[in-house]
Amino acid sequence: MSPINAHHLPKLRPLDVRPITHEGQPYYLLRDPQHVSRQQLLVPQSLAAVLAFADGRHDVATMVAAFQRRYRMDLTVEQVEELLEALDEAVMLDNGRAAMVQAATVQEFRRAPFRTPALAGASYPAGEQALRRLLQEYLEAVDAVEPLPVDWSHPVGILSPHIDYGRGGGVYAQVWKRATQAAREAELVIMFGTDHYGSDLFSLTKQNYATPYGVLPTDQAIVDRLAAVMGEDAAYTGELRHRGEHSLELVTVWLHHARQGQPVPLVPLLVGSFHPFLNNGLAPDEHPIVDSVLQTLREAMAGRRVLVVASGDLAHVGPAFGGAPLDRAGRERLRAADDALVGAMRAGDAAGFFDEIRQVKDCNNVCGVTPIYLTMRLIGDIPGEQLGYATCPADDQDTSFVTVTGMLFT
Repeated sequence: MSPINAHHLPKLRPLDVRPITHEGQPYYLLRDPQHVSRQQLLVPQSLAAVLAFADGRHDVATMVAAFQRRYRMDLTVEQVEELLEALDEAVMLDNGRAAMVQAATVQEFRRAPFRTPALAGASYPAGEQALRRLLQEYLEAVDAVEPLPVDWSHPVGILSPHIDYGRGGGVYAQVWKRATQAAREAELVIMFGTDHYGSDLFSLTKQNYATPYGVLPTDQAIVDRLAAVMGEDAAYTGELRHRGEHSLELVTVWLHHARQGQPVPLVPLLVGSFHPFLNNGLAPDEHPIVDSVLQTLREAMAGRRVLVVASGDLAHVGPAFGGAPLDRAGRERLRAADDALVGAMRAGDAAGFFDEIRQVKDCNNVCGVTPIYLTMRLIGDIPGEQLGYATCPADDQDTSFVTVTGMLFT
């Protein structure tokens, strides 16, 4: 553990911070989305506010002074030092010790033969037979949906949810049953998944993705080409988020199921928020890195049957996501906003899709904005067919909701 002293300028690593109640008292739960830290910390809410000043610019004394000015509450240097020591011990501070642990963790991840499924046995069965039975039950429940023959003169696109199967299983089933032939005949799958904890535009990995059906090999040559246009450091800064991010995992399971366990080369990309483009007036693909990545992928797709998958949900609204409770009128407005997005997807209009998000400043927290937009831009102006829609509860009071839909672009 590093000593905390008067000249120390502590800085938090990017963490997942969630309010919880423990034994009747309010706390913040601190977790590391990259899993460099294996620990979780509970910090009393009254004390956790001081961590806003752990930004690499304040020493302990100035952290205490800033906290007292803002919150008019007593706080001692000793309390902050004790908190910082616990954070350091948990590898949650951005310092030399954390850098060493992170470097070792990256090497361990890369040496493994594949990315181990993080959610198997928790979000879905870890055993192949049990998983097959579960997904077949979802598929059989949507018996009105038939697989669609595919014209491979151009790429095929999919929008699949990445919500848990318990809430979104019916929509997953409609998407993947309709896209069965596309999934089985594809020679390359490019997958854009929401990076829920990262701010990087793209996070790459050359690691293979495993499911209970086997291993989907990552096309390392394409990843190398992408890293060359992005810059090696930028390309892999967020690589460890691949280990725990559910957006790619939950969708690769359905892909592998649709292919009856047969492997296919995969390009797994975690993609960050496009929020900066809401205010700067630019289309996201006018950004030089976004443009270069799309162009590199287009070149790699030439002459192959390519399936491009957007792993993304729609709205996240209500108190569970920091918003106001939704009543019936609010739910009707939400459905109307979703319908506008679906209309743009049906038309194959990527610019129109993003304009709908921009007009409302993404007030509904659509977590699939980036994967959907990139998929539509990559495959071209191909119209989409909507496959299912669900409004999923996100709290016990029935006032918070996640909405999901599916699309097949052919």
